[in-house]
Amino acid sequence: MQSGKLDRRITLQTLTVGRDSYGGKTETWTDLATVWAQATPWQGREAVAADQVIAQAEMRFQIRYRADFDQKARIQYAGAAWDIIRIDEIGRREGLFVWAKRP
Repeated sequence: MQSGKLDRRITLQTLTVGRDSYGGKTETWTDLATVWAQATPWQGREAVAADQVIAQAEMRFQIRYRADFDQKARIQYAGAAWDIIRIDEIGRREGLFVWAKRP
């Protein structure tokens, strides 16, 4: 993996479930780590629903290997949250391809 291509900062976040003072369930996103990544636009689509144009952007992030997150996590990048679609290992724990879409 060429470190020079990892030129974007992304934040990996995990969902934390807790209880409020009334016993109700609360869900918050907690920062796991901020890492260097290569961000590559993967696909973009537009559709019309209810007379509105709905755009969906998808990205592929390449990061160094990590074993502490999965598809339940999300990525914070360029001021937006990205839901993880798929994670593929590159080589033998050399890195990861993380495919994500904007919700």
